Amino acid sequence: MFQPSPAFFRHRRSQLAALAFAILAFAAAPARAEEFTPGQKAEIESIIKDYLLAKPEILRDALTELDAREKLAETKARQVIVGNPSGPLYSAANQAVIGNPNGKITLIEFFDYNCGYCKRALGDLARLMKDNPDLRVVLRDLPILAPGSVEAARIANAANNQLKGQKFWEFHQKLLSSRGQVGKAEALAVAKELGVDMDRLAKDAAAPSATAGVDESVSLAKSLQVSGTPTYVIGDDVVVGAVGYDDLQAKVVNVRKCGKAVCS
Repeated sequence: MFQPSPAFFRHRRSQLAALAFAILAFAAAPARAEEFTPGQKAEIESIIKDYLLAKPEILRDALTELDAREKLAETKARQVIVGNPSGPLYSAANQAVIGNPNGKITLIEFFDYNCGYCKRALGDLARLMKDNPDLRVVLRDLPILAPGSVEAARIANAANNQLKGQKFWEFHQKLLSSRGQVGKAEALAVAKELGVDMDRLAKDAAAPSATAGVDESVSLAKSLQVSGTPTYVIGDDVVVGAVGYDDLQAKVVNVRKCGKAVCS
């Protein structure tokens, strides 16, 4: 169960204070400030203060309404991105695609090579692709956990120029399954093991295109309010966390059936 922290309550108190101040300011707004005498201003403020003290639930209700409106706005912003199958979220221009590249159903995973939960969820993704031959998977690097994650993502993006489809999936599995911290050295070792041209890899890793996919994914993650890994996008749903095979499979089945993660 979610337990509000002291910082949460301090934030709430500051919101209440700001809201009360805004109400007081708004009450004096209909006329120009110089049209009120100091006594009139004091009386207006006193009336509003007394009213808010007598009925503080008004502030609570106002904040509840504000939160609801903000969440609605966030949801709408998400849907604009998620609901555009030809948009950048679903593009494979700068990111690796595994599974069926021409699959009718697309799943996007935001991940970090140093994410423990991503490592645990690796088997779920493998099983999903095996059980759903029409599944197209876009792997989006979101290197937020360690400096090494950024370097690993850069090498992975460069390796994607040589390793496609099943070969990149093999690279991805090996690197994500690495023990300890993952960084540039680990990514280079896996690439070499898989027979990548290391001279070409070095050049590709130094090119701007090696970070284009990462930058794009970070931007999309911010727009979707994604702050952790793994996070999946399937159908019209943004799924946060390593929710397990059954949950993801149910959503894939629903998308196949009705085009949405949850069928009505």
